Amino acid sequence: MIVYFPWLAFFLRRTGYRAITLWPLVFIVERTLSREDRLMRHERIHLRQQLELGVLPFYIMYILEYLLGRLSGLTHDAAYRGIRFEREAFQNENDPDFLKNRKVWAVFRRGRAGRR
Repeated sequence: MIVYFPWLAFFLRRTGYRAITLWPLVFIVERTLSREDRLMRHERIHLRQQLELGVLPFYIMYILEYLLGRLSGLTHDAAYRGIRFEREAFQNENDPDFLKNRKVWAVFRRGRAGRR
């Protein structure tokens, strides 16, 4: 379900993000974003990842990968984009059939992040 909450939108806008997925919801900063196919595919990929892994383990791994990236000297953006869950989502957000063809646990496969 896609949700717009003004107070959360204010916070997200200040961080520079346009959406955040917190199982089972996708929060967006503007109502019109729900019509952006690429963004919604990106967030739906995160929903699938959270469903497969479980919400708590997903966020633990997500935060740990980000922190390890930062501790290794990466910038915020590089650490964020280096998180395996983000890599899979960014690499496949333009493919409308990705989730139909995505293999289970694809995010943990080496190489092309879930592609066949």
